[in-house]
Amino acid sequence: MDSTSIITQVCKEDEIISSSQEKVSQSGLSLKKQRSRSFFSSFFCCFRDYNVESNSNSSSNVQSPAVEENGSIAKPINNADFIVPVEIDGTVHQVYVLKRPHVDLFLQKMGQLFECVLFTASLAKYADPVADLLDRWGVFRARLFRESCVFHRGNYVKDLSRLGRDLSKVIIVDNSPASYIFHPENAVPVQSWFDDMSDTELYDLIPFFEGLSKEEDVYTMLQNLRGSF
Repeated sequence: MDSTSIITQVCKEDEIISSSQEKVSQSGLSLKKQRSRSFFSSFFCCFRDYNVESNSNSSSNVQSPAVEENGSIAKPINNADFIVPVEIDGTVHQVYVLKRPHVDLFLQKMGQLFECVLFTASLAKYADPVADLLDRWGVFRARLFRESCVFHRGNYVKDLSRLGRDLSKVIIVDNSPASYIFHPENAVPVQSWFDDMSDTELYDLIPFFEGLSKEEDVYTMLQNLRGSF
């Protein structure tokens, strides 16, 4: 790993990592499952933000962090899987997290196939405890938060060149094109997910990533994926 890499929260060497509950697009992918891998590949993914509710009755003008990465507003939810109290500017907020269907299986599978890093423009003070609850298998190798992003033209960009990895083996899964504007050729573009509990897209994308894990570099398959939209 490059000594200038921003990946600093690294767990024990034999620990595999995984990423987020972001929505992934079906896009008609039908690759055969391939369970072995031929190279040590990196899977960099962002982490979906959460709905936040204040516990305080104060009339002070505290900005709620109930905003998803790069500006979209999150809506309240009533069937949260996790509720995490977070103190922001002296006010305790409740962070409500709804798990996307099949996210547990998706995380486990990605951890078997790739070196995976959580990369989010969210604040560590609430993304970190949520990641603790989501990652029941201890698969996150590193966690990168807002301070690891580059603020560019009003957006928090995840600069993959700063990760200390061979970019031909790096993937970013993200619902915001602004987040990967520096490296669109490394992206798996996905749609935001909110509360559709019949969704199967995380499950449906597993065969694609199994196939991708066998490639010497990611660019050809990702180019084909982008061309299918």
